[in-house]
Amino acid sequence: MIKLITGKKGTGKTKILIDQINDAIKSSNGDLVCIEKGANVRRSISFKVRWCDVDEFAIEGFDAFYGYIAGMIAGNYDIQSIYVDGIFKIGGRDYDAFGKLLEKLDTLTNKNDITVVFTVSADESELPEVVKQFLK
Repeated sequence: MIKLITGKKGTGKTKILIDQINDAIKSSNGDLVCIEKGANVRRSISFKVRWCDVDEFAIEGFDAFYGYIAGMIAGNYDIQSIYVDGIFKIGGRDYDAFGKLLEKLDTLTNKNDITVVFTVSADESELPEVVKQFLK
């Protein structure tokens, strides 16, 4: 399942994500993963969450990001949720390519019963239909 937290810069998306992560760790029976570019969220989440900085793995672009997530899931069947802060910092601002990533990830995560939550620095009105279908 894919979930999006959208909004312009400064609207509190990262705070919402951090709160969701810290709430989930209290009741999770699986592994939680937080992915970001840099270390903005790291100090605000529980040490029990597997934190990853894409810069350490030279992840750039949506295709590389998909491979990274697929490999992570293939290597750990206990992942319950993946939280991604600032997806456009990782993949760029190609909204259609982002939509294709979401479609591929939706198929992969539904097969493995994993939720992926993204913060998306954009107003909902800017997003194409291929992305809007994941707004819930």
